Amino acid sequence: MEVQAITRNVRISPEKARHVSRLIQGKSVTEALAIVDLSPRKAARLLGKTLRSAVANAENNFDLDRKLLTVKSSQVNPGPVMKRFQPKARGSAGRIIKRTSHLHIVLTDI
Repeated sequence: MEVQAITRNVRISPEKARHVSRLIQGKSVTEALAIVDLSPRKAARLLGKTLRSAVANAENNFDLDRKLLTVKSSQVNPGPVMKRFQPKARGSAGRIIKRTSHLHIVLTDI
C-alpha cells in the first residue's frame, strides 16, 4: 500500500530542499522523522510537516502502523517562479527570481 502527501508552492528553492529530501529516502518513518527534527535547515521543517501529513494519511485513511512504514520516495519539484526587479546603478534593473517548490512524499508499508 502506498500513501502520499503533497505540499505545493512552498517558498524555498528546489535545490536547497533536495539536500534534505535525499537524506530521508529509503529510511523508516521513525528514522526519517528524527533526521528532519534534528536538521537545522528550513527545508527539514517543511519536509517534516509533509512527512507527518503522509503518516497521518496512512494511519487514518488506511489503518497502517507507523512503525512499519518506510519512505519510498521524496521528490522536490520546481513550482511557479516570482520575478521581481531591484533598481541598480545608472537606471538599470536587476532581476530577482524567487523560487517555489512542490514537496511530494510517498510512503509504503512493504
